[in-house]
Amino acid sequence: QTTKSVMNKTHIDFMGNRKLAMTFSSILMVIAIASLAIRGLHMGIDFTGGTLIEVGYPQIADLTTIRQKLHDTGFPDATVQNFGTAKDVLIRLKLKEGLSSAELSNKVLDIINKDSATPATLRRVEFVGPQVGDDLAQDGFLALLYSTIAILIYVAIRFEWKFSVGAIIATFHDAIVTLGFFSVFGLEFDLTVLAAILALIGYSLNDTIVVYDRIRENFRNMRKTATTEIMNVAINDTLSRTIMISMTVLLVLVSLFFLGGEVIHNFSIALLFGVAFGTYSSIFIASPAALMLGISHEDLIVTEKEGAHLDGMP
Repeated sequence: QTTKSVMNKTHIDFMGNRKLAMTFSSILMVIAIASLAIRGLHMGIDFTGGTLIEVGYPQIADLTTIRQKLHDTGFPDATVQNFGTAKDVLIRLKLKEGLSSAELSNKVLDIINKDSATPATLRRVEFVGPQVGDDLAQDGFLALLYSTIAILIYVAIRFEWKFSVGAIIATFHDAIVTLGFFSVFGLEFDLTVLAAILALIGYSLNDTIVVYDRIRENFRNMRKTATTEIMNVAINDTLSRTIMISMTVLLVLVSLFFLGGEVIHNFSIALLFGVAFGTYSSIFIASPAALMLGISHEDLIVTEKEGAHLDGMP
């Protein structure tokens, strides 16, 4: 296949729009970091500590009514969701000073059973202490750090250090922007969202590596072509694959968002937002970042030493 026939496949000048994309991403990063620094994340009880109360109803529970009753009686941050069946309800409450778990559960049971023709029965009460929450937060964010370091090492060995740094920039971009989204809109950050961030890192990295693999191949096959053109060809060649996989994943996540219930609502939001930006970053962030670091033919083409075939001869 000739260089001319390969270059004729390029239809979208992604690299020509890299400055606009980088400016857009820089603005998002500034907003995200500023919001995280000023407002922080709205941590769920997995991290802050609190009480889990499970109740059962003789018929299908009206979650909207339960939430409204708790909201009107001093529990505006209560999380109410089905647990197992439509008759079982899990209520998650943040720590309340001056109330033990037993007192809190009795108070909540009185509130939700007031003026109710079908009163609920208490199934179980669990307390999550603040120290446990702190440990979960620390371990979770250490997992993010260790996975990022592992990515850096893997891509550096698999490709080249400039690609490695580019992949880290793209992955860092996706994680920070997604966390910033949760901070700006005040969405609750719990263990399911942390799991979504970790899954997002893997998804974004996989997409980036596919593009990098094609770029590396093009560097070796298109030796007289400019670096920006090589990257454009690589991105366009993998574009159909990127779009098909992204759309498939997004369709599943949309289904989870609308049909998955309250338990995985924020999980699906994190992945929906993150996958969209993960696809964007593998095209507009990862490759331009490697280009800014000066990636070139010399980095990826192994030059044969003259007379190397004679080195092993006596």
